[in-house]
This record gives sequence, C-alpha cells and structure tokens, in this order.
Amino acid sequence: MMKQLAFAAALAVLPATVFAQSTGPIIPDPAGGTTRDPALAAGAVAGFRTYVMQQSVPSYRYSSPVVVGAILPDEGIVYREIPAEYGAPGYRYTVVNERAVVVEPRTRRIIQVID
Repeated sequence: MMKQLAFAAALAVLPATVFAQSTGPIIPDPAGGTTRDPALAAGAVAGFRTYVMQQSVPSYRYSSPVVVGAILPDEGIVYREIPAEYGAPGYRYTVVNERAVVVEPRTRRIIQVID
C-alpha cells in the first residue's frame, strides 16, 4: 500500500517537474514573480538583427526604458511576425527607440532586446 502511494505521488509531481524545466531567459512578470519565455535561438540573433535591418521597420518612439519585461502599447505600434527560421514561433518583433525587440503578442511584453 505504501509503495502504491509513493508511486502515485511521484506520478503527480512528474508533470510539474517537466514543465519547470522550460528553456529561455528568466524575465520579471509584471504581475509579480518571474517566468521563463523562449526567445530567439542563440545562434539566430545576429541573423535576425540583419533581417530586421533589411526590412526597414520604422522605429516606434517609447518614453520608458526598452528592457526585457516592459509592456508596449497596443495602439500606434506595428508588431510583425518572426519568420520560422529564427526559432521563435508565435512571437512578434518590432523596433522601439532604434532597437529590435521580440514581443509576446498576447501581453505585448518584451522578452528579448536584440543589440
């Protein structure tokens, strides 16, 4: 009986440990705490920077610091889809204060600043 309970407890904890091992940078969550978000694949950053420069995306003027975790406005700024070859499916990018940023589209939160 004790072995069955231990086995059941281990199975209950297993999914939580699998999801806890997410990759990506740790960023502050505006609601409190931190979260992990995937960003561009490490080797794709330089290529993505070149891609954005070639697109001639207009830069949005933003009065607050352009940092990971900042929430961008939902109006007056255009968010563009990131091509699949850069490894960030479902995420968007834009240019803010002359800096390319990767944004989580639902929250408009910056998850990576491309320097």
